[in-house]
Formats: sequence, structure tokens, C-alpha cells
Amino acid sequence: MLSFAFMEKKQEMLLSELLPGQKATIVRFTTEDIFLKLMEMGCLPGEDIEIVKIAPLKDPVSVSVAGYVLSLRLDEAKHIVVSINH
Repeated sequence: MLSFAFMEKKQEMLLSELLPGQKATIVRFTTEDIFLKLMEMGCLPGEDIEIVKIAPLKDPVSVSVAGYVLSLRLDEAKHIVVSINH
């Protein structure tokens, strides 16, 4: 049986584009300005992350990462590239 797993590419998007309940894995950050701050909060590449809640005006965004719930500004979430977990 042939496997085409090498052809399967994970869908990448920004954390700010996910909806509540969606789970993803952090891939990278789009800017180095926020890199250290996010890493200190547990947002490391390879870490699973889930959107818990989005405020009515889309800011802030509550996420579950590294075993706790963290509130991120929308501007911060726009700099986190994630791959969707299906």
C-alpha cells in the first residue's frame, strides 16, 4: 500500500484567525519584537494551543497553552503562526 503522507501539508494560519474551540500547534512567530515575551508566557514553537474565548470586540483572546489559560491581545495573536490540529 502506498502512502502519500509526504504530500500532506499542514494548514498554517495566524492564531488570530482561529475560532473558539479550535486547536493548533505553534509553528513560529512573524516578528522578533514579541518573540521573547510570548516565549516567557509559554508560547513556544511545538506547543499545543487552543482558543478558549474571544472577547466581543475580538480583543483580547483567551488561549489555553502550557497547562494554563492566557489572555493575549489581538495584535499579539496576529504574530503567532500555527498549524491546525485536525
